[in-house]
Amino acid sequence: MTDLPNSHEALLRNRDLLTGRLVLLGVSSPALIARLPAGGIAVSERWGDYQQLDGNPHWQPVFGYAADALAAGIADTVVIFMPKAKAELALRLGLARWLLAPGGKVVVVGEKKEGIAGAVTLLKNIADDPVKVDSARHCQVWLGHPQPATTFDLADWHQWHPVERAGVGFRVCGLPGIFSDGRLDDGTALLLDSLARSPVRGPVLDFACGAGVIGTWLQLWQRQRGETPAPVDGVDVQAQAVWCARETYREAGVEGDIRASDGLAGVTGHYRTILSNPPFHTGVRTDTGITARFLQDAARHLLPGGELRLVANTFLPYEEPMKRFVGPVAVLHRDKRFTIYSAKRH
Repeated sequence: MTDLPNSHEALLRNRDLLTGRLVLLGVSSPALIARLPAGGIAVSERWGDYQQLDGNPHWQPVFGYAADALAAGIADTVVIFMPKAKAELALRLGLARWLLAPGGKVVVVGEKKEGIAGAVTLLKNIADDPVKVDSARHCQVWLGHPQPATTFDLADWHQWHPVERAGVGFRVCGLPGIFSDGRLDDGTALLLDSLARSPVRGPVLDFACGAGVIGTWLQLWQRQRGETPAPVDGVDVQAQAVWCARETYREAGVEGDIRASDGLAGVTGHYRTILSNPPFHTGVRTDTGITARFLQDAARHLLPGGELRLVANTFLPYEEPMKRFVGPVAVLHRDKRFTIYSAKRH
């Protein structure tokens, strides 16, 4: 039998709660819907998980929180799995209230280490009668009957933050879990500094683009120098990141194709430059697997002589795989925290 995350197993123990029209928010394993007798809508905000949900005739997979398939009053039961970013839970609860038909219910499932105890406070803010119905597999399952909401617009959750680096300023669109702390992280700041010192040529791809900071800054910097900006395409695995990057680009008046992709699987173009501040965490665990796969695939998307430039925590072992998969590596900056690598395609 396929292993499931603890939260998914906890839901299966309480499948009697899943009545009427069903929406699942935050599904991470396609094996779950295969073991639920009824169908419904399964929403994932991660591209790889969403793709794996496809193929079950009883379930409609949905990517992200702004899809056309999501509409007011379509659900009798909404299941919310705890997100990795706790701030995202309030967003999921707001969406759930809009999806609910009158008399519908919300089921919140999560592990204790994910912060399910804090979720109860948010649930009590929208439902008068929340009750814990189960505690198993280090998880809790809570049930509530909130009043349905009449509207839900992802734009209402936008948080706009000013960013300035090397004389270039603009605003960045944030959502819970995406640029929500409102500050430019130190690694990206150093990468932008390197772009000012050692300019790159287009076309450009920003891998793991997040809220679109790198692509926006680079085009505005080129424009400020009197150059014609090269559009910067961007890819990210998370729906909110793709949404935020598109909004950041729109606000700044810059160009580029922003799309969802698991690694570089969804990328078909070839680039003179690939830039990245790649992720190395899965939850609270160090995980360099995403970047390792990215380095293996990057060369086939670089034009001959093209450059892969990335910033990474100095302790991460990226130099050797960059040499092996891409080409000769130069270190453009190194301190105790961060290193900026530049590899030229063989």
